Amino acid sequence: MSISTTKEPAAQAKPLPEQPVSWRKRLGTVRLYLGVAIVLVWGLGPFYWMTVVAFRDPSHTFDSTPWPTHVTLENFRNAFDTSRGNDFGRALLNSVIIGSATTAVALALGVLAAYALARMTFAGKYLISGLILSASMFPAVVLVTPLFQLFTDIGWIGQYQAMIIPNISFVLPMTVYILASFFAELPWELEEAARIDGASKFQAFRLIMLPLAAPAVFTTAILAFIASINEYLLARLLSGEKTKPVTVAIASFSGNDPLVQPYAAIMAAGVIVTVPLVIMVLLFQRRIISGLTAGGVKS
Repeated sequence: MSISTTKEPAAQAKPLPEQPVSWRKRLGTVRLYLGVAIVLVWGLGPFYWMTVVAFRDPSHTFDSTPWPTHVTLENFRNAFDTSRGNDFGRALLNSVIIGSATTAVALALGVLAAYALARMTFAGKYLISGLILSASMFPAVVLVTPLFQLFTDIGWIGQYQAMIIPNISFVLPMTVYILASFFAELPWELEEAARIDGASKFQAFRLIMLPLAAPAVFTTAILAFIASINEYLLARLLSGEKTKPVTVAIASFSGNDPLVQPYAAIMAAGVIVTVPLVIMVLLFQRRIISGLTAGGVKS
């Protein structure tokens, strides 16, 4: 008698029924999207309205229509029109000079200071960190009178250095703290390996650690540049006709009628200043994200 060895096919597993989404999860999703929408409207709403008014005919500046109407480029031409005493083109160049010089000096000093605070042990380390933090909390309005008096005595009023040096003192604490936190997270093994291979402390910093910190350096450079060109209080008092930045130039715009503020031209100037900054942030954002995922250490 033969015994059949044929096995019956295993019963197919039945898919589990889909669990209904609870009302708590649905409510959480709705709140998430609602919060994102509020943040977008809060952040992009003023820029959108500024753009709408910038492209609107000056005679319809106060039109409350929420979309572009009576579109024209006249406001952008008025922004660069020097016949009314508005040298907006020169102000743009001044802002680039002030922002670039401030960013370069702040990064050169901030990178070294941040590396020392994050990777070295020395007497007074925490005291120095506290002093840097206290400097970042110091209100700028308190410095207006002494700086104005000092720069008047040495003949710096209306010169670039009268705005660059105070901006460095405001931007440097932020630079140090951003870079110090980043240096502290970098693996010590890379630096130790470079020292074993014969590199000095500075060579290990320059050749190994600084390239790895490039994402943080780019991020800090963007923030420092934006912060320096957005400064208005000191620039209003310390700049001259040939050195005023865009913040001061836009605030002093004048139109055909001295009693009427040229709001449309001011909005156009704001768009001209804002759009390059947005483009710069988007371009550097790709590089920052790619840099954050590079240079891992295998255990």
